[in-house]
Amino acid sequence: MPKNRLSKIVEQILNTYTDDRGINHIEGANLPSREAVEEIVVDLLSVVFPGYYEKQEISREEVNLYIWERIAAIYHNLSREVAKSLRAVPGTDKKTDEDLTAISVEKTLSFLLRIPDVRKKLTGDVGAAFDGDPAAKSFDEIILCYPGLSAIAVYRLAHELYVLEAPLIPRIMTEFAHGKTGIDIHPGADIGDNFFIDHGTGVVIGETTVIGRNVRIYQGVTLGALSFKKDREGRVVKGGKRHPTIEDNVVIYAGATILGGDTVVGKNSIVGGNVWLLESVPPNTTVTHQPPKLIYKELSGKPSEEVYMYYI
Repeated sequence: MPKNRLSKIVEQILNTYTDDRGINHIEGANLPSREAVEEIVVDLLSVVFPGYYEKQEISREEVNLYIWERIAAIYHNLSREVAKSLRAVPGTDKKTDEDLTAISVEKTLSFLLRIPDVRKKLTGDVGAAFDGDPAAKSFDEIILCYPGLSAIAVYRLAHELYVLEAPLIPRIMTEFAHGKTGIDIHPGADIGDNFFIDHGTGVVIGETTVIGRNVRIYQGVTLGALSFKKDREGRVVKGGKRHPTIEDNVVIYAGATILGGDTVVGKNSIVGGNVWLLESVPPNTTVTHQPPKLIYKELSGKPSEEVYMYYI
């Protein structure tokens, strides 16, 4: 009978829950809700880019009430999720709920105070996209259409929460953007003003990456770790500078991979497409591959079976 088989399946699954370590969170602290955090991100984007995400236009007379409503919602929702994230941190069981609520409120208010500075940085990022992409016709097009700008906007907001040491939530925010844009920026990365990601799909920027001002990167670029130190028991040692430093005015073209915490790309340098870089580059340097040797064959005029099948 299906019922008996289902009962056995459920019992076997439950047996895997007996070990408290691993992927169980039964009777653990209530974790932040991914859905709630994603809704907070949407509200935050409506605040930093007012008028771009609504179905109806916002007048100057209405904007005061509109921002009040958004900020009030963000305050209540974010402080609740921050409190959840704090309860999940080992050692916080000694703090009362009142203590954790007070800490979460303070972190949330401190975060909201940084929104004007985030908007200032995003203005520079939009300007960098407009100046760096000849296809860009307006700021409106960049804000509404460019995945790189969306990923940078969420990163800049998440980074402020990361600096304020709000657990889990910054990662949920940037992973939400990652899923939407294909661009993976860790909230711990330190990224300077006027940053532009063109096209963007497949870009990866690791936690300890440092990026200066006026940097432009293209799709498929990885700013990653070269290797991980391990302790005597073979476990990866957390922390430390693992990702590269990119100084001011650097351009990194599509598919380039730059690895290592000691790797520095000097200011005003250019890293060509598909370059694999494991060592530092002096300022004012261009790094490229030698051009590949291309082989040309004259076609008979009759498509091969493989080509024919491909187009089918």
